Amino acid sequence: MAKIVQCVPNFSEGRDLDKIEKIVDPLRGKKGVKLLNYEADKDYNRVVVTVIGEPEAVKNAVVEAIGVAAQVIDMTKHEGQHSRMGATDVVPFIPIKEMSMDEAVELANSCAKDVWEKHKVPVFLYEKAATKPDRENLATVRKGQFEGMSEKLQDPNWHPDFGENKIHPTAGITAVGARMPLIAYNINLDTTNIEIANKIARCIRHSNGGFRFCKAGPVEIPERQMVQVTMNLTDYTKTSMYRVFETVRMEAKRYGVNVMGSEVVGLVPMEAIADTAAYYLGLENFGMDKILETGLME
Repeated sequence: MAKIVQCVPNFSEGRDLDKIEKIVDPLRGKKGVKLLNYEADKDYNRVVVTVIGEPEAVKNAVVEAIGVAAQVIDMTKHEGQHSRMGATDVVPFIPIKEMSMDEAVELANSCAKDVWEKHKVPVFLYEKAATKPDRENLATVRKGQFEGMSEKLQDPNWHPDFGENKIHPTAGITAVGARMPLIAYNINLDTTNIEIANKIARCIRHSNGGFRFCKAGPVEIPERQMVQVTMNLTDYTKTSMYRVFETVRMEAKRYGVNVMGSEVVGLVPMEAIADTAAYYLGLENFGMDKILETGLME
């Protein structure tokens, strides 16, 4: 059986459609690579891309896209609601089929090496590919963001895994790693008070005693006159979407605020949606074997 890897690079451009198409174009029409999805967000000023395919082919296509991003994105002029430290902010590799996590880590290292050698963008390795314990958590790696990264790199403990201890002048620095599938999930609140979203995020994220596999923070969406609780669910089998949603809704009531809806950024595993449907519909003995498409994919 062929090995299959997924890669979800995040690029710091969500407003200029011409630049986005240029960045995504190297991921199209490549043998062994399938572009599944790309979603741009103007408020975050970020585009999340999902590709899947043969490991080496995916890596090469992604490295090419990172090179384009370094050419067309100027981080000295970048503004957005999402934390970021580079034109290509983060590049996770996710083993999908006939591939181990160790192999995904090797692929991440190979990608990081190519990014530095071909495009002179320094790279941190994170999550399962991290070379130090304090580099496993992306939030820790990205702390300081683009504006504070030059100073951060002067600390000997924060020398990049690949490249010099100075950022690319316009493309910043990139994090490349390996991890299990996660869900990027945002819940919308009918208020413009960012502090309410922050208080709710503190309740649900693991670092403050919340759900073990939830990372969360507050984001303002001025265009829609609302705020979001933005999350990464790093293991949806243990921290489910519906459980987080109901907790956010319960906490919001403390402040007289309602949940307006929610959104998934990028792609979501079918099992996570099936689990949520089973909860809200009260389905008994429901599993993936009850889903028509499961049989078609076997």
